Amino acid sequence: MMKVKSASFFKLLLLQCLTVLTFAAQDDSFDFFYFVQQWPASYCDTKRSCCYPTTGKPAEDFSIHGLWPNRDDGSWPSNCNVEDSSFNVFEVLDLITRMQQDWPSFSCPSSNGVRLWTHEWKKHGTCSRLNQHQYFQTVLDFKEKANLLHVLEHAGIFPGGFYSVEFIKDAIKACVGYTPFIECNVDQARNHQLYQVYLCVDKFASNFIECPVFPHGRCGGSPIEFPSFSSSRADS
Repeated sequence: MMKVKSASFFKLLLLQCLTVLTFAAQDDSFDFFYFVQQWPASYCDTKRSCCYPTTGKPAEDFSIHGLWPNRDDGSWPSNCNVEDSSFNVFEVLDLITRMQQDWPSFSCPSSNGVRLWTHEWKKHGTCSRLNQHQYFQTVLDFKEKANLLHVLEHAGIFPGGFYSVEFIKDAIKACVGYTPFIECNVDQARNHQLYQVYLCVDKFASNFIECPVFPHGRCGGSPIEFPSFSSSRADS
């Protein structure tokens, strides 16, 4: 009798665990977005180098990496709604020119950007509670609102120079109104470079906000390099 009860209890416990795991796997809740832009010259100026898009070398400007749902505890949802996660270029035809300009792919081999946009939509966009057109439109509009290169140049921070991380952060906060997170990489000369800038957006994808939590890590050196495209390595 005890063996039967023990077996029944074990089955019930296993069922409860599976239920919890299933719920966790399907949990698409989030509290805010990271809006992430990268400096292409820093992406290219590494051992992996880079490849310019098939549309040609972009203008020297920050490019979009993505808009990523995140939670206040540092976790995040991903790959939500797998049944309807395919990227459909026809949904964003009116945005393609802006996407090619502001959201190009620098990975090799050279591409037209569709592979990158597909990845960002499947992993992050499907969790955003926005439809496909809304998601890409929103991301492009946030880049325009932030206008990081203009912000930095207005503060006297130009590609080709070295600047303190705090100087860069203060310049962005002074114009955008919110504290950014600065991510660095390291080039072959062991210089720490301005690589990515994180700003936070409310969960309705409508306004910038102060970040509830920052990603882990920090720039290891100061001042850091803000490289120009002319100093980066790329396979055209």
